[in-house]
Amino acid sequence: MIGVTIMKIRNTIYGGLTMYFNSRDLAAISLSAALWAVVNWIVAPIFWQLTHLPILCDMLSVTVLIVALWWTRKPGAGTAMGVIATVLNFILRPGAFQFLGFTVACAFFDITSYLIGYGNILDKGLKGSISLIVLSLVSTTIAGLIIGNFFMNPGFLSNMFGGVLVFSALHGAGGLSGGALGVVLIRGLERRQVVSM
Repeated sequence: MIGVTIMKIRNTIYGGLTMYFNSRDLAAISLSAALWAVVNWIVAPIFWQLTHLPILCDMLSVTVLIVALWWTRKPGAGTAMGVIATVLNFILRPGAFQFLGFTVACAFFDITSYLIGYGNILDKGLKGSISLIVLSLVSTTIAGLIIGNFFMNPGFLSNMFGGVLVFSALHGAGGLSGGALGVVLIRGLERRQVVSM
């Protein structure tokens, strides 16, 4: 569906930084975004109707975000993944504007991981793993705050969750579990000597 081999991006939001996404980077970004969008389209609404817990999409989002970040190790990869997933989400579910909260969370995750340093969060063993999990928690909590304040009915949030803070904390719980799952995945890939870029 999204078939681009090489894309050159200049003057990104990170200042005059010039970076290149090669075909492997684009494959990781696009496949991660497509997986997230399709599961969000098919499974997340069923999970929401059954439980009314905003956990599954958060868990999936940070899991694929961590894998894409580990694979590319380039600024803008997380944001690109979030934008592609958002576009696909709007194609599959045209009225699901709450997904914009996740787009912001992806950009936050991307910028923060760049500022911390990829070597510090991806290669530092336990310290890096904890950093990734905390960053996942914070990013999805931000998504929950945006979704709760701008896209949800305040009465529903008060009745179901006691307010937007509990709702965003549940998003954070999804990010916590997804962050742990993402760390397990990348550590497993490293143990099997899969080489990231």
